[in-house]
Amino acid sequence: MNNKTKKIIGWTFSGMVLLLIAASAIDKISGSAHSLEMTRFFGITPPVYRLLGIIELTSVILFMFPRTGVLGLLLLSSYLGGAIATHLQHGQSLIFPAAIEALIWITALIRYPQLRRQL
Repeated sequence: MNNKTKKIIGWTFSGMVLLLIAASAIDKISGSAHSLEMTRFFGITPPVYRLLGIIELTSVILFMFPRTGVLGLLLLSSYLGGAIATHLQHGQSLIFPAAIEALIWITALIRYPQLRRQL
């Protein structure tokens, strides 16, 4: 795969990650009916859920910029690890958070060659 193809795929996947994570974060921050239902289901207070949305949004913004991308990757991985644990605890499907986690790592490995070399 040549560099131009890697760049196109990397930025396409990055856009997908941005849309998925930003939509989730904005839902939490805005306090929509869906997010309030989730706070009750998970036993999290609305202010804490809003804070989780801010953390999520900050992490994806850091992930988007090459200079801070690896830091964003680590923050998003940690965040989604917590989401997976929460889903396990409440008997929900792990497919969605695990698929997003996989997409984030694939994107990072395409976009950040230094990460590929380190791993």
